[in-house]
Amino acid sequence: MNMKAIRQFVVAPDSFKGTMEAKKVCDIISASIKKHFPTSKVTCVPMADGGEGMVDAYLNVLGGCRVPLTVTGLYGKPVECSYGVLPDGTAVMEMAACAGILLLDGEADPFHTTTYGVGEMLAHAEQHGIRRVLLGIGGSATIDCGLGMAQALGYRFYDKSGERLLAAAYNMAKIETIERPERLPEIELIVACDVDNPLCGENGATYTFGKQKGVSEEMMPALDSSMEHLAGVLARQLGADVKDLPGAGAAGGMGAALMAFLGAKLHPGADLLLDVVKFDQMMKDTDIVFTGEGRIDWQSARGKVPVSVARRAKKAGVPCIALCGSVGEGAERVYDHGVTAVFSSVGEACDFEQIKKNCARNLRILSDAVMRVLLTGEMVEKWNCRTPVVINRKRSHELQENNRQ
Repeated sequence: MNMKAIRQFVVAPDSFKGTMEAKKVCDIISASIKKHFPTSKVTCVPMADGGEGMVDAYLNVLGGCRVPLTVTGLYGKPVECSYGVLPDGTAVMEMAACAGILLLDGEADPFHTTTYGVGEMLAHAEQHGIRRVLLGIGGSATIDCGLGMAQALGYRFYDKSGERLLAAAYNMAKIETIERPERLPEIELIVACDVDNPLCGENGATYTFGKQKGVSEEMMPALDSSMEHLAGVLARQLGADVKDLPGAGAAGGMGAALMAFLGAKLHPGADLLLDVVKFDQMMKDTDIVFTGEGRIDWQSARGKVPVSVARRAKKAGVPCIALCGSVGEGAERVYDHGVTAVFSSVGEACDFEQIKKNCARNLRILSDAVMRVLLTGEMVEKWNCRTPVVINRKRSHELQENNRQ
């Protein structure tokens, strides 16, 4: 049997949240590939699905510059952040830059965190001549359904007695009337969303993502009810029926807010970037794809980078291996979407500080081990073994025919 050796790799991981940027993950994996397959071609595509690293990812691919600014942070204090401007004039923003979970200072106080700074970023871009914005809403720390963002852009909220309310999560259930601003930013807004959850219910913003933002089990029924109430007000006052739309529950309801208040459309964040880098075209000559993220679990199957990458690799008949920091409940669901195998780099029980300290070393060890397995597969082929270990599926039928001869 004559089988072409593994010679073309694509490395397309997300960042490992809180530990390593996507580019560093790419560097570690590609170094392992080059060590064991020195004549191979490696194409690195640092990925982002709408959270941290999205601006870097687009600037890395298309070029452009960063625009620094100061906006309102999670707890109302000023925070320095930035957004990117691409060569065609499109601004690329991350909600996480001013309202991200990595910006939480101490114990989370979800009912008092705000998305006000996101509105200020959008207003700043329009004031500086931007007419098209790509906004990523992953990695958020907020549950205010984008009320803060809307208030920053001129929306006003009132209770049943006509008293004006501060746009905050703790006031959500009291809102009965919404006053529109005289004008809204004149921008085309494209939203990169990393999940497809609805706003309310067991798969909604509260029950799916609330815990990681500091919402206790006892708080969840009331919060979910508040979001359902707000959805009704949005439908009645703005004509925006967003409660059950895919992605409405993203970023603590920011998905619903951007659709209702600004008429935005939500798109799978990873797919937007994969289109920009012409990923499908890359697959024509690729033998194996590596992807990954910090933790692979049941949420990964709802639009995160590894599954978005794997779906496209599967369509092209290319194996896709996911390397991650840890594996959580429901991780096996990613196999239904084209992931060939999942490998975790955390080998022992330890706290997050220890994980941060050892993350690069652990990924190097894991990458080296996986490359050794792939190399063993090539050696088996050289010994005329009739069972290929790792091959491009596009050639599998031909190989099976050769085995029968």
